[in-house]
Parts: sequence; structure tokens; C-alpha cells
Amino acid sequence: MADYINSSGNKSIIEAAQNYEILEIINRGLAYAIIVAGFLSVVFIFVGGISFILSGGQEDKIKSAVSTIRYAIIGLIVTILATVIVGTVGKAMGLDIIRYINFSDIIDTITSITSEGSSSQSLD
Repeated sequence: MADYINSSGNKSIIEAAQNYEILEIINRGLAYAIIVAGFLSVVFIFVGGISFILSGGQEDKIKSAVSTIRYAIIGLIVTILATVIVGTVGKAMGLDIIRYINFSDIIDTITSITSEGSSSQSLD
């Protein structure tokens, strides 16, 4: 089992899934969902800002852009609150979700998934 632990001491979600460790999969899934929600909130704040700039003074486009920004900010606040709540409830239940919110670990997982997928689909 020690060979499945990577250099940071954490298991990747693929290794956890191969070992059927449900607690590890839940931890990773929640952490990734929180990161994706936060990222999408920030993206939609930028989209709303660009829409506002490009509205050309048209009242309906301005209202649409402002509502996009408003809902994106609400989404970001909900994401932050979800992180706090999930972290607190997780610690009470024995889940340590906050430690998985690590951008470099997510990039490593995505890289390993894409490298495995491309190597299995090659025509060599």
C-alpha cells in the first residue's frame, strides 16, 4: 500500500479509485468541486465585466452584465462559505478535505489522466 502514496504523502484520485478507498474519493471529489465552482465564479465575473464594457450604453445589455457580475459574486461567496462549512463538518466527521485543495496536485492529476489516456489510444 505504501507504493501508492506519491511524494507529497497524498494519494491521487486515480490510485484511490483503483484501491476502492471511498473516503479518499469523496475527499478529492469535494475538493475538486469547490475549486471548479470558485474558478467558474471568477470567470463569470470577468465575462460580466467584458459584457458591461462592450454593452455600448444599451440599457438591457448593461442590466444583463450587472446581473451576471452580481450572481458570479454571490456564487463566489457561496463557494467560500461552502469551503468553510465543508471543512468544519468534514473535520467533525473525520474527513480532511481542505488539504486536497491544492492546485499543483490537481494539475498533476489532470496530467496523469491525459497521459494515461493518450498512451492507451496511441496507434503504436
